[in-house]
Parts: sequence; structure tokens; C-alpha cells
Amino acid sequence: MNLSKIELRILDFLQKSPEKAYSSQELAQALNYQGTKNYKKLIKALAFLERINQLQLTKQGHFKLVNNKSTVEGLYRANDKGYGFISYDEQESDLFVPKGKNGGAMDGDRVIARILRTVDPTTGKGSEAEIIEILERKANQVVGEFFAYDQDQRKRTGYLGYVKPQGAFNEHVQVFIDDQGIRPIDHMICIVKISEYPSPNQPNRMVGLVAKEIGHRDEPGVDILSILFQFNIPHVFPESVLEEAAAVSQEIDQKDLKGREDLRSELIMTIDGADAKDLDDAISLTKLSNGHYLLGVHIADVSHYVRENSPLDREAYERGTSVYLTDRVVPMLPQRLSNGICSLHPHEDRLCLSCQMEIDQKGHVVKHRLFKSVINSSYRMTYDAVNQILTGDTHLRTQYEEIVPMLEEMTDLHHILVKMRQERGALDFDAPEAQVIVDESGHPLDIELRQRQTGERLIESFMLAANETVARHYLSKQFPFIYRIHEQPDASKMDRFAEFLTTFGLVLRGDTAKIRPKALQTALNKIKDQPYEQAVSTMMLRSMQQAKYSEQPLGHYGLAAEDYTHFTSPIRRYPDLIVHRLVSNYLDHQPSQKERDRWEDKLPGIAIHSSQMERRAVEAERETDALKKAEFMVDKVGETYWGTVSSVTSFGIFVALENTVEGLVKLTSLTDDYYQYNPQHLLLIGERTHKIYRIGQKVQVEVASVSVEDREIDFILLDAQPVEGLDPTALIKASRKKGKPKGKADASSTSKMTGSKARRSRHSERKGHKNKQNKSFVIKQGRKHKKSSKRHRSS
Repeated sequence: MNLSKIELRILDFLQKSPEKAYSSQELAQALNYQGTKNYKKLIKALAFLERINQLQLTKQGHFKLVNNKSTVEGLYRANDKGYGFISYDEQESDLFVPKGKNGGAMDGDRVIARILRTVDPTTGKGSEAEIIEILERKANQVVGEFFAYDQDQRKRTGYLGYVKPQGAFNEHVQVFIDDQGIRPIDHMICIVKISEYPSPNQPNRMVGLVAKEIGHRDEPGVDILSILFQFNIPHVFPESVLEEAAAVSQEIDQKDLKGREDLRSELIMTIDGADAKDLDDAISLTKLSNGHYLLGVHIADVSHYVRENSPLDREAYERGTSVYLTDRVVPMLPQRLSNGICSLHPHEDRLCLSCQMEIDQKGHVVKHRLFKSVINSSYRMTYDAVNQILTGDTHLRTQYEEIVPMLEEMTDLHHILVKMRQERGALDFDAPEAQVIVDESGHPLDIELRQRQTGERLIESFMLAANETVARHYLSKQFPFIYRIHEQPDASKMDRFAEFLTTFGLVLRGDTAKIRPKALQTALNKIKDQPYEQAVSTMMLRSMQQAKYSEQPLGHYGLAAEDYTHFTSPIRRYPDLIVHRLVSNYLDHQPSQKERDRWEDKLPGIAIHSSQMERRAVEAERETDALKKAEFMVDKVGETYWGTVSSVTSFGIFVALENTVEGLVKLTSLTDDYYQYNPQHLLLIGERTHKIYRIGQKVQVEVASVSVEDREIDFILLDAQPVEGLDPTALIKASRKKGKPKGKADASSTSKMTGSKARRSRHSERKGHKNKQNKSFVIKQGRKHKKSSKRHRSS
């Protein structure tokens, strides 16, 4: 691989002191790459060298040469089959840890592993490792259902019974319960404090005592509450936090207006979901005489009320984000703030941070201002009302005649911004949102789809514009800041995706290590409106890096944005609150060197923690989503549906129904042939019939069985639309040449996996399959939940 001049200079400099780590600022000074333009080039070069495993980033956010050793330190992610993966470098593929090689490690433990095998470039077979040391245990407790022993069993074993833990544990794991803690009744959901962890010799055995009873498994709401405890999500505010929130005035004092621009006479509105109560963003728009647009994005000034290191601030930091589950929202801030003084209710004075942008006809921000303001929103609009106005509803257009012209101009500007983003290569993964409707006891009644329309999309466009503008503003000043970053995709994952695309007649051209978003956008455009569009889009998304927070301005790949941050949701995201705090401070005064140093020390830790809390929230939301979808399908056994193949594995075919419910067609149920698994193209190919099953294929299935406990749904395949344009014989030969005969499976063998083993493997794959999708599912309780109105406002 050819390196650029700056990349070679960086490596040459670091090789002089291979054990020393340098900050980006130190490297900029040493290599004379100072100034905004040069600094950005340096940052991109550092990011690229880290991605190709030439550099590593320390916990302090400094760069050093990679020390190629046979052991690595990383985070172990277990699953319910007994094997797992180690994440040790975000730019490298995870290390596979086979069953029996985890050294007694549990999900989330920090470990040292010995690399047993590196990636085979000819077959694509991944790296493999064994855990040799556990550095830090993540969990000191588990959540699960208690199964009581009778008197004879208690006397024989010395235990009250055992708990089957929720989460990434295989079905054989049991936590035996000492009699020193609480003595729960049978089928009670409990929190168990671990006293003995798994060992290499007894990987499925733990000992603990019951520290808390959550509730009986059949009580309404206990299933969701147990998920909160499972992911250790705080859901009760400490008394000190509630007391501080109660002391916050719900009225604006005259002294609060000092240094603020008065926008109370301007026509400003909010647009949110019908049930939203935390209205943290408002917008205004004026068409200028030069044809430009003056867009105002006004965000609730939460940092004015949540002061640094206060009880409110510390609790918000710990939570990291609001969490949206089926029958409840776990807010980051108490409702007295989020639904009260920080919510931009109509006809009430509210404090804001405003980003005013002059945007030309090509969608470029030619001028901007950031300032503190006070607003008085004129209208509280809903997405539905705005969409109806824009599609010509005469009654609503009359009712809201004052703002109809502004809404139409907003639509025009939105289209200009969309075109601008498309031209630079931004990717639009527009998946349908699933809303699970539940009754008052939490039982799912229905699953509905909601497509985002113009009202939702124009708000998203305006929030994206504000986030980019704020990031660009403070990068130009080189002030310490926190960014939302999405890095270049991993080359090996892109290689596999490019190979997968060939089955659809698509070719990704160029170096996959440096592939630009525009090339991926072109591929998406070529499959627009095809039946496999959503499936291919999802596969592309799985090939991407995870977006995260960083103090380094590494840009946002998916948005094709050079600079990006999260500024627009300080009520529900802690990084946005930090951005507001920084903006507010920087508007008040130029930061001193002491203040710069303080923030440069703090921001890396805040970024890492916030990214972790975001992933925790997403995992909890997905777990809830899977739970309620399985519960919804319990009484649908025997019913038939058409769906789309969403994933193909060596043990079966995952099928997604139109309502986004997903289940597995086990390979054991395909009794008409021996099926060869082609991992390069994600295909199953019948050796005799030459039938092909691939991602994006339309199939008809029958619901065979549902396990709410395991969040699993099994389908039986009834019919499939034939796949055209592929040569099954050539594909089978190609798989064999690449050393892939182990993928071969039939009704009796299923690649040596049958019964519970195949089910566990399927469950593990299902979790990995789901966790790689960056979809936002919308879940509501008998009414429209405002989750959707917030999730898509910024990426």
C-alpha cells in the first residue's frame, strides 16, 4: 500500500522513539503541521495509520507505533453458545474465541489473549485467540430467573436453587444461590451478587447470593425492568438530584437575559411527534433578498441549568443518554427540567443557544452566527400536521395560514440541503421504523410501520446543518471540543462487502482501504426500488464502523462531512450537553491555556464514556424490541407471511417480515436437498436442485415456534421467488476451491449442529446480526411514542 508523504513522515518520526506516545498537537508542532488546514490533514493521516494498524491510540488519546506481539489486551464479548469475540482495536476485525478457550471470562471482561491464528487472506477465515488472563471483571452481579430446589436438593447441594442469567450466557450456565442472602420464591426475577466466577474447568458454574428481588416473572412490567437491571441502567434519580431539580425555577429571571439576544418577537416554531414533551429544538426561516435562506436553529440552553460537577451533571454523565423502552422512557434528566423549563413550549419564554446560518441555493453555509438567546415559540407543530399541510390539507392550511409560507420555504431549503449532501456522497440508510403498540400491562397489541415524511426529514436536515456548522466553527478556532465521528470502513469488511455485491451485478471500484462514500452511494442508487434494496443497504451498514464521540475531529464518513458534532439534543444526550457547556464558555470568553489544558484532559474520557453509554442504551432497546416482537408472535404460530431474506448463515436463513419481525428458517427444515454455504456471497446452494437462497430474496414462511424467553422465532419455508442470473455449479466449485466445504449441510447434519446446539448458534448469530444494524426501532404504548421524532434528528 502506498503511503502519502505526511503518513511516511509520521511513521519516520515515531520510529525514533517507538515506545513513546504523542498527542496530535505535539505531532503537529514536531512536524510543522500547524494551522487549521494542515492540522486537519495531519488528523486524517493519523486516523488512516491507526486504521491500517500502523499506529495505536492510547487511553490518553495519544498516538504511538503498534507493537506487534502475539498477545493482545481487549474486551471480551460472549454469546449464548459458549464462544465469543475480543475487540482489541476498532480498526481491526475482532478475534474469535472458540468454545472452551475463554478462560472463564464473561461478557464485558477485559482480558489478555494469545493469538492462535491470524486472518487467512485466501479464505477470509478470521483470526482466532484464547484468553490467558482476566484483567478486570465487568460484572459483579447478574439478573435472572430463580428456580428453587426442594428440600432434598437443598440438603444435597447446599444451595437454595439456581438462577438462569439473562444476557450473553449459554443455556447451561447456572448461578447457584447461597442461603446467606434473600430467599426468593420460585420464578422470581432476581439480582444476584456473584461470589464465585466461572473458571476454565467449570465455565458454566457460578455461585452467588440474591441481593434484590425485582418481581415475579408474570408481573406486568417486570420483563422490561429486568432488562434495565441487566444492562445496569440507572432508572431512579437519587434524592440529591431531585432536590436540585426541584430548586430550579420554572420562570426566567431578568438576570438570566443578560448577554442574550432577544428573539421573542420572531416567528419560531417547534416540530415534534404528537406525544413529545421534551421539546429541545425550535426553528425559524427567512428568505433573503439575495435568494439565500436565513435558517435559525434554536436549542434549549440546558447547560444554563445543569452546572458542571453538580448532582444533576454527575447523574446525567452516568446515564449518558435517555433510554427508550417499550412501556417507559428512562430520561437523562428529571422531568422537571426535560419537560419543564428546558422544554421549548409555545408562548413561554425560554433560554436557548442559537445557530443562525445563511445558506445559498447550493446548500452551502456562507455565513453563520452562534449566540445565546431567549425565544418565545409561536407554534407547537406535530409531524403529522406539517405533513398534511405540505400535501394540501385545506383545513390545516387555513388554521395555520401564518406559517404555511414558512413551511413551504423550509421544504425548499430541505431539498437544497439534501441535494448538497447527496452530491458530496452522503449515505442514506432509510429503513422503515417499527412501532410496537402495547397495552397498559405491556402486552404487545400490534406492530406498525412509519415512514419518515417531509416534516421529519426537514427537521433532520436542519439539525444536520447546525451540527456541522458548530463543529466547523470550533475546529477553525482549534478550541478543545467534542465531535461525533464516523471513521473510514475497515478494508477487510469492505472487501467482503464488495465480494457480496457481485451477486447483484455490482462492482465497487478502487482501493477498499480508501473507498469514498460516493462510491457506496452510487451502489445504493443502482439498486434503488429493487426488492433487495433494504437487505443490501443493511449489509452495507454492517460493513461500517460504529459512529462514536471523540475529542479528535475525524469527520463523519456516512454523512460525507468533514466536521460534525452533536449540538441539538442536550436534554437527552450528554455529549450535546457538554458541547453546549463548551459553546457557552467560549461565547463568554476566550479560553485560557489552563482552561484548554483542563478540557483536553477531560474530553477523551467523556467521549469514551458517552460512546459506551450510547451502546448500552442501544443494546437495551434492541433486547426490549426482540422481547416484545417475540411476545407479539406467540399466538401467530401456524400463520403464513411473505418476507425477505435478511441474512444467510451456515445453519439457516433469517427472514424479515414486512413488520420487521425476524425469524430463522433452520437448515434442518430444508429437507429437499444438501445445501452448500457460500460465505463470500452469503448464499445457500442446493447441490442437486441448484436452488439458491440469498439476501434480499422474497420468500413465504410459516411461523413454526416462538420462544419469548430466548427472544427467538422459527419459521418453515413454504415458497421462494427464484434467484436469476447466478450459476450455482460455478459458485459451488468456487467455494470448494477456497477451502469452504465445511459449509456443506443437509437436513440431518446441519453442519454438525442439531437440536439445542443449532438453536443456541442461531441465537448467537441473531444477536450479532441484530447488533450490527444501526436501526432505530420506535416502540410505543398505545399511542405514538416520541422516540422517532428524536432519533433521526442527527446521526
